[in-house]
Order: sequence, then structure tokens, then C-alpha cells
Amino acid sequence: MSIRFSLLDDALIRYRTSNRQERHATLPELLLAFNNDDVCDFPGLRPHQRHPWHAFLVQLAAIALHAAQRDAPFETAGEWRAALLALTPEDSDGAAFSLVAPDDRSAFLQAPCERWASRAWNKRFATPDALDMLVTSRNHDLKAQRMVHARAEDWIYALVSLQTQEGFLGAGNYGISRMNGGFASRPAFGVVPAGRWGKRWARDVQVLLRNRDEIAKRFELKGTGGIALVWLQPWDGASSLSFTALDPFYIEVCRRVRLQAKGETLTAIGTTSEVVRIAAKERCGSTGDAWTPVNTVEGKALSITAKGFDYSLASTLAFSKSKFTPTFASALSDDDANDEFFILAQGIARGQGKTEGYHERRIPITAKMRVSMRRGKSEEIAEAAEERIKAISAVRKTLWSASCALLGNGDQNVDDETKSKANRFARAFEQAEDRRFFDDLGKEIEADDRVVAHDEWLLALVDRAAAVLEQAFIAGPRSAERVYRARGAALSRFHDGLRTAKTPRLARVLKQRDEARRAARSESFEGVSDGPD
Repeated sequence: MSIRFSLLDDALIRYRTSNRQERHATLPELLLAFNNDDVCDFPGLRPHQRHPWHAFLVQLAAIALHAAQRDAPFETAGEWRAALLALTPEDSDGAAFSLVAPDDRSAFLQAPCERWASRAWNKRFATPDALDMLVTSRNHDLKAQRMVHARAEDWIYALVSLQTQEGFLGAGNYGISRMNGGFASRPAFGVVPAGRWGKRWARDVQVLLRNRDEIAKRFELKGTGGIALVWLQPWDGASSLSFTALDPFYIEVCRRVRLQAKGETLTAIGTTSEVVRIAAKERCGSTGDAWTPVNTVEGKALSITAKGFDYSLASTLAFSKSKFTPTFASALSDDDANDEFFILAQGIARGQGKTEGYHERRIPITAKMRVSMRRGKSEEIAEAAEERIKAISAVRKTLWSASCALLGNGDQNVDDETKSKANRFARAFEQAEDRRFFDDLGKEIEADDRVVAHDEWLLALVDRAAAVLEQAFIAGPRSAERVYRARGAALSRFHDGLRTAKTPRLARVLKQRDEARRAARSESFEGVSDGPD
């Protein structure tokens, strides 16, 4: 078997430039394009592959720059090629960066095994999406094995996705070390500066280089001489690598796969392993990954659920330091002083033998937020966000209770079916608030008088909930003898519930509005004449 499809010498990777022109590049040429922030997007990259691809390119560049004892990126594609090739001294022909190579040689993200060993492997993948880590439910999310006319770049993205974010999928199919257990995920949370792919890449490369010593010390990794490119190590499927033998920026592989070529067509074969590739179960995903949030108390990496990065979790990760340690990629430095940016959260929710959706959220960061975060005072923003979260929760519960009264014809006690129907309206309200949460929070932080801004938001929140309840009237009883009773009970429970909710500020603001309205009505009555004297 010959060495083919070289990422170092063949222009296998497509990207679009800032003026939307499509280019084909080698891996060194792509890294150079990142230097110039000329990469707008990758046409062949699927959403769930975005973070693994970004993380791979950042880690690879940081490994190469550290090995070359450089802080600044290389300035030519030739220099990048030489630096990458220097990482694989035993593969001076570039086999370790080629998609196809003999079994006993390293190939791109494919660990070497005994020569001809893959002939006995029984897993066959005709398309890259079959190799990829996604497990969909009845093809509802993405159609499986549909990439019948795949390019080499599709296999590149599939390999990166599989080997750097896959979890456990049955006996012999183990997952990566950078997640909290086999049914968890590798979430990402970090700052994205204004610009294109290269701007974020350049920032995160510097983040890794700047924090290298701390990562090595805190997570007991090897500051020098550690294994950086795990796929260079031979793997028979029966042995694991010690976590402490790894480089702080290590790029791992978790499955035994090999790509094969017939003409210009690629396919893949694979087999199981007796053990995980990296023995790090006790670390629970706390591995020094620059983008993975870690629970401060439990010491475990975040695992998102089907709810994804809802407003509660996202605000906690962005602004609070008490529950999750800020990721290296989300911590601000002096270099971020004048940059506009947002925070990006990405991740796949995984379950047993399935995935529960890809989740991505952009959190806008206003000018005043940037100042507070840079000064280490993000807890002030966290407190404002927490107050809003409590208010939304209180209004949601009240709306749900009122909806139960409506759908239950005004009765105090309702059955589970009625509660379930009421929950649809409460959920719709909360989802709408989720979508606007950070925009509204940003307006409060930017306001000259934050107290007034928050009180105005509380009143608007109540009005939006009332509008949802009015919409629910359509689903309520229709008969004339029941409709007024049901609607009256619902409105009464809604307004009374808000005024007795365990949120003093909300009750105070509503009381002030009631008093203002009564005063306005009194003034209007006083101006009414009883007739001529």
C-alpha cells in the first residue's frame, strides 16, 4: 500500500475567502491563510465538526510552535510544512499526515498496527458520515451514510470528529479522555474575537502557549518530552497510554481505524479494542483541555444534556466562577483589551447509544461587560443574570398554575394530562425568554440606571407572560357556562401568584405599577364634571 492523499502536499482542504472565493489548500497553506485571517468558512464542514476542527488546528499549531521554540506563527507555508514534518521524525516522508499509508506506518489520526493486520478487521465504512461520531435517531437529525460522492476533506473532518470527540458505543468501542465518562461529551466554551476563523485561531494558539506550564503542572502532564500526537504511537488494541505521559496539548485518537484507497475513492475499515487508548477514567474529563468547562467542586468536565446551553447554564459558564472554573479559552487577557468579541458555546448531547442534538450558542458581550470581565468583576454580571433567572422561573411557575386553572375549568385540582397541556404554554414562554435573555441582560448592563432598566424588564416580562396566557384562552373551555369561570380563575391565579411569589422585587414593582394606575384613574375621575353649577 502506498502513501497517498497527503495533507502536507496535496490541496485537499477547501475554504472560502473573505470575498467568498473558494480555494483549495494543503494543511500548511491553510495555517498560513489563518495567519492572514483570510478564511471565512469551510464549505464541507458540518456544524458538529466545527469545534473539533478548530481545536485540532489550534493544538497542532501550538505543538509545532512550542517544538520550534517560537511564540509567533510561521510566515510561510514552507515553514509550516517543515515544522509539522519535524513533529514526526520517524515519518520523514509525511506518512503521518497522509490519509492512506501501510498498516505499520502512522497515517493521519490513524495509529499504526502490525502489517496487514487490518485485513482481519470487520468494520467497514463506505462513507465518511458512517465513520463520523454522530449517532442519529431514525435518521431524523442527519441522514446516515448519504455522502456517497465524498471528497478527501470529508474523510479528514470525519476522522477529526471521531478521534477527538467520540464517546463509548458498545463493548470495544471506547471514547476519548477529554470527557466525563463514555456517555458524556466534549463541550467547548470560549471567547471568539471579531473577525474570521483565523482571528480566533491565532488568539487560542496564544492562549495555549501562554498557559502551557500551568496546564502541565495543574493536570500532571509532561512539560517536556510528552506524547503530543497520539496517533504516532503503535496500538494493538490491548494497551493504554498513561495520561501523565502526554504533552499538555496532546491530540488523541480513541478508535482503531484505517483508510484505504481504490483509485480516487476512499473507504475505511475498523476494529474494536480491549481497552481505552488513554487511561484517564479517574480524571473525569478534567484534562487541561482549553475549551472544556470543569465543575469546581466535583472536578468533573461539563456534560450537556438535551437542553443544551440554555440561558441558566450559559450565564453560569460565562460570568460565574463559583460553580465552573473558567476555561483557558474564555479567560480574558490584556491582549483582549480592545477587541470586540462574543462567547461561543458548542457541544453534542450524548446518551446511551444515541446523540441528543448538536447545540451551539453565541453569547453577546457588550462594552461594559468586557470592562467588568477584564477587571475580574464578572460576578456582578452573574448576580444580575441570576436575579433574572429567578424572576423568569417565578413567572413561569405562575403562568403554569394559571394555565392549569384555565384548562381545568377553574378547578383547584387537575389531572396529569391537564398539567402536561399547561406545561406547553409555560415552556413556550420560557423558550422565548431564553432566546432574548442575553440581549435583555446586555441592555441592563449598558443602561445608565440599571435599577430602572431591571424594573422595566420585570414589567415587560409579566406582560409577555400575560400575553401567553391570553393565547391559551383559545385552548380553554368553549361553552359559555364554563369559559368565564375558567378564564376568571386563571387570571386571578396569575395576578395573585405574581404578587405573592418569592421574588420581593417583582412584587414591589407590580405594586408600584398598580398604585400608579390607581392614581391615574383617580386623577381622571377628579377631572370629570358633574354638570353646570
